Amino acid sequence: MIRRHFLTGLAAVFFLGMTRQLEAATAPAAEFAPLKKSKEQWKKLLSAEAYDVLFEEGTERPHSSPLNAVKAPGTFICAACYLPLFESKTKYESGTGWPSFWQPMKGRIATKTDVLLVIPRTEYHCARCGGHQGHVFDDGPRPTGLRYCNNGVALKFVPEPDKLPALRA
Repeated sequence: MIRRHFLTGLAAVFFLGMTRQLEAATAPAAEFAPLKKSKEQWKKLLSAEAYDVLFEEGTERPHSSPLNAVKAPGTFICAACYLPLFESKTKYESGTGWPSFWQPMKGRIATKTDVLLVIPRTEYHCARCGGHQGHVFDDGPRPTGLRYCNNGVALKFVPEPDKLPALRA
């Protein structure tokens, strides 16, 4: 019993420390309006796998996304609403099998606590459409020390110098 409470306390300290680090990255951006669509509307626009990850908070298999190998300059956007989320210069090889980034674009993600696996984790979503992207951990590289572990199916890659698509209405 004491051991479980001690471990729960350690998880809470870890989670609170990481939450403070996330505050700057998750400050809301005023440059876009939230997009509200029903689940039925999203189902019509997305593949079954993308819908499952983005709006049912599923997880794709590791090493299944071609985006994991992308190293070209460009921008990673939300596969649902096309909001730019990550610049390619913040992507790195984490060895996890999912595209990983050390920092999102400011104000482009929102976070919430996920306790599905008992120990609290920080889940992040697109700030515009609410689509689930992945989880953030504190084992990433400098300068942030964070790892935004993203489902590849929740993203689209726009290589430079291609123009970003208009935000989905």
